[in-house]
Amino acid sequence: MTAAAVPTTPAPPLSGRDAYRDELTRLAAEDASILCLEADLGGKGHPFQSAHPERFLNLGIAEGAMVDMAAGLAAGGYKPFVSTFAPFAALRAAESLKLTLGYLHAGVTVVAPYAGVSGAWFGTTHHCLEDLAILRSMPGVTIAAPYGEAEMRAVVRAAARSGRPHYIRTGRNARYASLALPDGELPLVNWEFRADPGAVCLVSVGEEGTRLAVRARTATPGVAHAHLVYADHEHLTRAAAELARHHSRFVVVEEHRGQGGVAEALALLLPRCEISSVAADRTWPSYGGDHAEVMAALGLDLPAVLRALTLAGATERAHHPLPSTTSLPRSLTCTS
Repeated sequence: MTAAAVPTTPAPPLSGRDAYRDELTRLAAEDASILCLEADLGGKGHPFQSAHPERFLNLGIAEGAMVDMAAGLAAGGYKPFVSTFAPFAALRAAESLKLTLGYLHAGVTVVAPYAGVSGAWFGTTHHCLEDLAILRSMPGVTIAAPYGEAEMRAVVRAAARSGRPHYIRTGRNARYASLALPDGELPLVNWEFRADPGAVCLVSVGEEGTRLAVRARTATPGVAHAHLVYADHEHLTRAAAELARHHSRFVVVEEHRGQGGVAEALALLLPRCEISSVAADRTWPSYGGDHAEVMAALGLDLPAVLRALTLAGATERAHHPLPSTTSLPRSLTCTS
C-alpha cells in the first residue's frame, strides 16, 4: 500500500532584487564573462559571491567609480552587472551613467533596487522618484521595471543576451507573482485584461503601479489593463502603437513623479488620445512610514487610481471628426 501524496505549497515568489541575484548566479554558471559588482549591498550569503567569488566585486560606497570600472570591463569583453540603490545609481552616479550607458553605449547592466519610495523609513535621501526621467533622456539605454519574479528573471536574461546597456528598476522586499508571460517571453504589451475598445485602459509600470492597477481593474468591471515592462523611448514608441490600436483613453499608474514619467512620454507619442496619470505628486515626504503609507502621502494609492478611472470614464468624447492625422503615423493615431 502506497502512502498518499502530500500536496506541496508553492514557494512564495522572490523579491525583485533576490530574483535578480539568483538568476544572474545561474546565468554565470554557463557564461564566464558575467561579472557581478555591488556597492556594499550584498550582505552575507550573496548567492553570486558564494558561487563565483572570483567574479564578484564589492566596490563599497563608490557608485560612480563602480560604473566607470564596469565600462572598462565591458570594453574588455566582460558582461558586468552593477547594483546599488536607485537614488545612488540614477542620481549620485548620473554622470557616469550618462558616459557609460549613453555616450559609450557600453554593455553594462545597472540593477537598481529601492526605486520609488520603497526605501520608505530611510527617508528622502533613499527615495528615488526621478530615475525614469533621468535614464529616459539618455539615448540607447534600455529601461525595464519588471513586476514579480518571473519578469525580473526574463529581463535579466534578455540583458545578458543583448550586450546593450540596461537600467533595471525594482523595489526593496516586495514579493509579487508576475502576470502570465505568453510562451515565457516578455511581450511588448502584456494585456492582463482586455476590454471593449471604448473602455478606459489602465497602463501600469513597475511593481507598485502594476499592483495598484490589478486591484483597481478587479474593482472596476469593464476596464482594460495593459502592463509595460520596458520604459525607454524605443520600447514605448512601439508599445504606444499597440495601445492606440485598441483604446483611446488611458490612465497610467507608476511609482514615479509625473514629470518625466511614462504617462508624459505616452502623451507626447499619442497626442490625440486622452491620457491621465496617477503618480507621485510634487511634494517631498516629510515623515517616516512604511512603503504604502509614504506612497499614499504622495497621492499614489488605490483610491487615487479609482478616482482617476471615474474621471476618465466620465469624460465623454466629442462626436465631431478628429483633425487630420496625415502628420502622424497611422499606428499612433487614436480615433473615436
